[in-house]
Amino acid sequence: MNDDNKPDQAVDEMDDWASALAEQTSASQPEPAPAPAFAPPPVAASTANVFQSLNGSSAGVAKTDIDMILDIPVQLTAELGHTRITIKNLLQLAQGSVVELDGLAGEPMDVLINGYLIAQGEVVVVNDKFGIRLTDIITPSERIHKLNR
Repeated sequence: MNDDNKPDQAVDEMDDWASALAEQTSASQPEPAPAPAFAPPPVAASTANVFQSLNGSSAGVAKTDIDMILDIPVQLTAELGHTRITIKNLLQLAQGSVVELDGLAGEPMDVLINGYLIAQGEVVVVNDKFGIRLTDIITPSERIHKLNR
């Protein structure tokens, strides 16, 4: 393969990932909920004016705050399983050795950011490249609960 084909190949791979993501998104979108039988009364004009100035000023501040951290790199890790081995067994490992993990086939893999569990997912393959389809996002309250154990 020469270097002239690499940009085209990268674009093709990105298109494949984008189409896989679009397919997943369209398949996972929930049905729209039926309109409620009871609609709440409209908000009075005087009440709406009370909160109008707060929404305008705080939105700009919050956007500026989040923009400051968007470029900070984090370490994403996908774990298939764990095991413990002795140093003796570690030194005996060679090319072709198999190390048994405690994870079961078909079990969701853990997705960690900087060592903290944030999601679980399943392995997918697109054009001979591995990826992770997230199946369960850990909520902040679940993360706090796990820290308190």
